[in-house]
Amino acid sequence: MASPRGWQWGESRAFGRAVKLLQRLEEQCRDPRLVMGPPSLRVLLPRTAQLLREVAKARREARGDPEGPGGAGDFLVIYLANLEAKGRKVAELLPPRGKKDANEEVFREGSRFRRQLAKLALIFSHMHAELSALFPGGKYCGHLYQLTKSSAHTFWREHCGIRCVLPWAEFQSLLCTCHPVEPGPIMQALRSTLDLTCSGHVSVFEFDIFTRLFQPWPTLLKNWQLLAVNHPGYMAFLTYDEVQMRLQACRDKPGSYIFRPSCTRLGQWAIGYVSPDGSILQTIPLNKPLFQVLLKGQKDGIFLYPDGKKHNPDLTELCQAELHQRIEVSEEELQLYEAMNSTFELCKICAERDKDVRIEPCGHLLCSHCLATWQQSDSQTCPFCRRQIKGHEAVSICQAQERSVEFRATAEDTRDNCHHEAAWNLEPVTPAAPPLPPEDPSPRRPQDKGWLTVVSDI
Repeated sequence: MASPRGWQWGESRAFGRAVKLLQRLEEQCRDPRLVMGPPSLRVLLPRTAQLLREVAKARREARGDPEGPGGAGDFLVIYLANLEAKGRKVAELLPPRGKKDANEEVFREGSRFRRQLAKLALIFSHMHAELSALFPGGKYCGHLYQLTKSSAHTFWREHCGIRCVLPWAEFQSLLCTCHPVEPGPIMQALRSTLDLTCSGHVSVFEFDIFTRLFQPWPTLLKNWQLLAVNHPGYMAFLTYDEVQMRLQACRDKPGSYIFRPSCTRLGQWAIGYVSPDGSILQTIPLNKPLFQVLLKGQKDGIFLYPDGKKHNPDLTELCQAELHQRIEVSEEELQLYEAMNSTFELCKICAERDKDVRIEPCGHLLCSHCLATWQQSDSQTCPFCRRQIKGHEAVSICQAQERSVEFRATAEDTRDNCHHEAAWNLEPVTPAAPPLPPEDPSPRRPQDKGWLTVVSDI
């Protein structure tokens, strides 16, 4: 085993090489013809270099040997090697420094080289987001990372412990204990969807993003197969600009649409579609799983032709799984709220409607109307605790006695639907909540190129 000093020296050299590589790439990206919409290498490269400096500094100041398997040390070895490999690929595509005989194809929109550069920019975007999530401010917190979906968090901690990264082969065997997948093309497709950074490993961050995109947990891989593997509208590693270009061929066919994982709001979907007047719009829907948005869009005549094709896949079978989690309220909690001249069920923001949605991962409860209004103000933090809102799920509240009776009456249906109910920890009693923004916020400024409209319903 390497000594602590030898380990730190080797890691320090790896950090230095990575930062120098990013600086060289930044110089190569200065040609104005390489300006791209988000994600932009010209923005990502210096940000990643700065974050690496912060991580390196925090590592130097930390004492002790490297962490155990799958900890910060192992993650950084994998990360820095992957960064160097992807950086070399970018360097091969970009014009050499100080030379004018560059490959003109990389400047042409829609060319094969431009497409390769856009995909690498997406990978760099994912890598920056991953490093920021596991090393906020440069300090490692991967062992404390809270996955957004509680079932996914339980799975990771029970099977992977405090590790933040696993080799793909080990991860797939663990996942198959809960969600079986046949080896072969389907398994390879799953790997390409999960491995956002294309490193051959799966991090707790990547698994978090995957489980947010293809929720709910009981039918996770079924959702993935119907929405990603079998759906002609699904596009992997596509940018905002590329969606605009792809839908140009469908401008005479309103109702054409494609969807992709958002690169600016990881864990959420971005849908591009052709409106009735032939314009191309892109939106990030909130407050609903993707299949519900697509079904409603189909009913409303908005999402009819995936990638311009006539056949629109039937997603109604995904609606068969009950999505509501149950919140159990004990007699003691009921008495506590009665003493406050309130009820547990009542939303504490509007004091008009009952709570029916749980914010993730903090767990605070409110009504869906207040959540939609709150998020329409562009606020992405919980109105109670100000933690980031990464997701939400529909809930129904019942008293402990009611739940016991109802559970016995519906046990057989529950088994038939393969739906497992769970009682979540109750939110802390909050005597007052911060006010919501006005119901009718001021008109938004015109959308610039590269910005998406965030909507609560479609």
